[in-house]
Amino acid sequence: METLTYRFDGTTAVRFPTEAVLVGVLASGNLEVLLEPAALDGAMAVRIITAAKGFGTIWEAVIGDFAQRHPLRDVQVSINDAGATPAVVSLRLDQAVQTLRAGGQP
Repeated sequence: METLTYRFDGTTAVRFPTEAVLVGVLASGNLEVLLEPAALDGAMAVRIITAAKGFGTIWEAVIGDFAQRHPLRDVQVSINDAGATPAVVSLRLDQAVQTLRAGGQP
């Protein structure tokens, strides 16, 4: 297992309808994305747990693109990739942001 962490400046404040937003099924072995409020001085932190080692550059590109499209402030993003491809991860991240903006309802 490999854990990757990234941090980005955020500009978009968000209001969480609950303590966190989860897309994917927790502990299912499938891709899971969790968004949580966090005191990060306006930043967004991303933590990825992946079984595929050596893909840091690809992850950096996927997460960097997400951070440009959704520069969330004071948000912790946790990803358990379960071997998902970058395109699927990107779609799931967008789904998490949509769920957050819809008040926590998928």
